[in-house]
Amino acid sequence: MPLKVAINGFGRIGRLVFRAGLNHPDLIEFVGINDLVPPPNLAYLLKYDSTHGRFQGDVSASDDGMTINGKFIPCVSVKNPAELPWKEKGADYVVESTGLFTTFEGASNHLAAGAKRVILSAPTKDPEKVKTLLMGVNHDRFEPAEDTIVSNASCTTNCLAPIAKVIDDNFGLAEGLMTTVHAMTATQPTVDGPSKKDLRAGRSAAQNIIPASTGAAKAVTLVLPQLKGKLTGMAFRVPTPDVSVVDLTFKSEKSTSYKEICAAMKAAAEGPMKGVLGYTEDPVVSTDFTSDSHSSIFDAGAGIELNSNFFKVVSWYDNEWGYSYRVVDLMLSMAEKEGILSK
Repeated sequence: MPLKVAINGFGRIGRLVFRAGLNHPDLIEFVGINDLVPPPNLAYLLKYDSTHGRFQGDVSASDDGMTINGKFIPCVSVKNPAELPWKEKGADYVVESTGLFTTFEGASNHLAAGAKRVILSAPTKDPEKVKTLLMGVNHDRFEPAEDTIVSNASCTTNCLAPIAKVIDDNFGLAEGLMTTVHAMTATQPTVDGPSKKDLRAGRSAAQNIIPASTGAAKAVTLVLPQLKGKLTGMAFRVPTPDVSVVDLTFKSEKSTSYKEICAAMKAAAEGPMKGVLGYTEDPVVSTDFTSDSHSSIFDAGAGIELNSNFFKVVSWYDNEWGYSYRVVDLMLSMAEKEGILSK
């Protein structure tokens, strides 16, 4: 029997998780979508994507759902997750991608509605209660008896964590500063306007490079606790539609060389982190990674060695596509471990 999955929030990530899940028709069955937007509009946004191209499949809509490649998927518009029809639909997992219910209490509403587990497609606000799991880094820490709600962290944490793990495992990461040069997102305004949280965040996304805070570096310590107190970082939001890049400047505990660091990254990309960590020596730019399904693609040609203990490394990521693929990979890994899917 396939894993029965529902999606709460059919925005950028919700739609791309859906597209990624359709690559596994024998393993995943989508049983419901909740979004306040009417199904005909959702179907249009699924079919036509300005960044990742037209959906290669048949899409139609009615007032109560969408039909995708001949399969009807019911859609509802319910504000309170506790009132969603997940029990009726037999939902095993819910992908919580509204960005609104990132606490344990908020996400638990899906369990009250009948879902068996919830995966947050965002960092959790309750790290003590909600375990953060990243493919290729600590996904094997999933405990079926305990982890009814888990977080897949952020796209930036998914990019940073694999390279931080490779560095720490091989050379020891003594301390580091991360900068992500991040593509603009739907939370940013197209023209200048007010912002309660951060005045700079209210400036036009299309016209500016905007310094911003990010918890991505500190969130790495949720999956690599040995790095607690050793990493922090910031972001620059830039006027590109998709694909971002992490710049990690760090001090290593062991003396090494940039050549050895590249060799370790390549070995991980071809071995235990295959599919999660990529590796390239080509003279690439951001658009070369649009719709790349890796969490992180190490750019061997962009790094710098100052001395045998001080380095800068660079890794790219499609902050939409790669992240959405990891959400799907994580749910399949969890379902296999708990026995819903056979190995």
